[in-house]
Amino acid sequence: MRLNPAHDERTRARIQTTQLIKRLQEFIFSKVELQPAQVTAALGLLRKTIPDLAAIEHSGEVKQVFAVSPELPSMEEWEAEFGKPKQLDS
Repeated sequence: MRLNPAHDERTRARIQTTQLIKRLQEFIFSKVELQPAQVTAALGLLRKTIPDLAAIEHSGEVKQVFAVSPELPSMEEWEAEFGKPKQLDS
């Protein structure tokens, strides 16, 4: 009985990604030989499983929005709603 089928898919994808990375590392360090098409296929699969860390440039206007409280509660109102503030030990 499987508890969470989605977990199995995620686990399977992580294992496959790890195997691809190990195989490419072995190729880089001359432990195995791969055909150019195999390297291209492995890199293509990695792009689908590992997010690309490409730089992102923001363009457009940045707006700052501030929320203004109409009125701060008095200390008595604060304590009635939230309790007395606790003293921090120094």
